[in-house]
Amino acid sequence: MAPRMDDVMRLCCEISSHDQIKVAVKNSTKGAMVAGGTAFVGGLLGGPPGIAVGGAVGGLLGSWMTSGSFRPLPQILMELPPSQQKQLYDNVMAVLGNLNWTDAAQLVALVMGNSTLQQQVTAALINYVTKELRAEVRYHE
Repeated sequence: MAPRMDDVMRLCCEISSHDQIKVAVKNSTKGAMVAGGTAFVGGLLGGPPGIAVGGAVGGLLGSWMTSGSFRPLPQILMELPPSQQKQLYDNVMAVLGNLNWTDAAQLVALVMGNSTLQQQVTAALINYVTKELRAEVRYHE
């Protein structure tokens, strides 16, 4: 991996670790379908109170089904194939513009020290993850 690309990947990992961002690439839809399906069945069997009970039970079941599928974003980023890392790099570089740095530590310090730039890089990262990886994102700030 090229040094500048490696620096940007480390930056993305640092930001997502700092914000404790976790993502689920699969199973989010399944959990939502279970929650909706049990609310529907509850409504058929018990009317309006059945919808409430079915929705609550389905929500818990759906949450349980997807709970293990959320993983820390830095782990997922480091597992990306080179072509996807390059695409993420390009997105983040569009935010960084002509910012100059010598190594990953300096890049992380520059971005983390500028809240506006940090927010822009985080937004580019989340945008990439949701659009390109079609992942569901959770924050634990």
